[in-house]
Amino acid sequence: MRIHLLTHLPHLLALTRLLLCMGFVTLTVGCGESKRTPVAPDAGGVPGPDANPDGSTLKATSPAIVSPSGGTQATDPLTFVASKSTGKFADITPSYQFQVRSGSTVVYDSGTVGGVGAGSNVTFSPGTSNIQPDTDYTWRVRAVLGTAVGSWSADGAFKSPVGAFIRGNEIRDPLTIGRTVGTPFGAVQFIQSGLELITHESRVGYQLPQTLEAGEFSLMVTGFDEGSPGDKSKIMSMQEGFGDITTNDYRFTVEKRGAQYVTPGAVTFRMINGAGGDEDFINDGFRTAVPFSDERWYFWKITWNAGGGSLEVREDSPTGRVLYFDSVTTNGHAYRPQPHVVWLGAPVGRAGPIDASIPGTIYKNVWVGPGPRPKFPGE
Repeated sequence: MRIHLLTHLPHLLALTRLLLCMGFVTLTVGCGESKRTPVAPDAGGVPGPDANPDGSTLKATSPAIVSPSGGTQATDPLTFVASKSTGKFADITPSYQFQVRSGSTVVYDSGTVGGVGAGSNVTFSPGTSNIQPDTDYTWRVRAVLGTAVGSWSADGAFKSPVGAFIRGNEIRDPLTIGRTVGTPFGAVQFIQSGLELITHESRVGYQLPQTLEAGEFSLMVTGFDEGSPGDKSKIMSMQEGFGDITTNDYRFTVEKRGAQYVTPGAVTFRMINGAGGDEDFINDGFRTAVPFSDERWYFWKITWNAGGGSLEVREDSPTGRVLYFDSVTTNGHAYRPQPHVVWLGAPVGRAGPIDASIPGTIYKNVWVGPGPRPKFPGE
């Protein structure tokens, strides 16, 4: 019986394809491509090794900026708020990475941190960092899970808080943010414009971690005139430690004399460099009456170095009209109190409260440091 190949050809082709696909025949014919299964994330939502075009490797949503944003000035302490990241394929609880940038330069990077927050938002405060006060920045955040990172959020523009700190031989204390980095003594109160000293005994003290042998102590103050109560009353002062300021070996006191003094409103200062009982170490500035208004702000600044010291008083701002200036030499005696203590007003000395602080004075924008005074808001 004759067998017709054409009749059985479909069966032969099917058998050949089967043998080829099983590897018994090396000749390649159309076995057909198997369909690839998408890489499924594990329980943490981490995909395979391939990164997305933006460098992200975590299949999760990007956090969304909540605050600060839109170029607004952040409040103190600086705190970032963003929506939480969620996994695209599974529930995840990621950590986060926060960055602050000036232009394209990263000025702060948190590394991987466990942001906190209830509900749908996560919050983080960078604390002490290289972020400068009252400066324009942008910030962003992304999720992190193990070695996988998510996509960055959009940038949030903000101005950093006004800022208050004591570090090394520097003090920056705006006093308009409802707190002080100094230590208040006696009755004081924060008001919208600054910190008010209520009585002669009221004052704010700052102890510098490092002695400042050459630098500046400056501030803005209002709420006084020649009729304010007091005698040899003090606007600002410095000393060594916390003993009697009158005879202190490193006394630097700045006076606006009060209604009980023979010349109300007179301005002067005294600088002692190393021996309060030795006239060679005592240097007094020129004393003269200055007309003040209790409704105006005044800028007061003392400077000192190994050769001398000075007092400058200006009207309205650090660049306003000069009302008083004088300087003294120190006969080669350095100013080096240990520890170095700075005061708004002054502690009560042997002459009693009448020679201490001026009741009703309001302070803001305090600066102590070896470098130029930074710009404060409104100046």
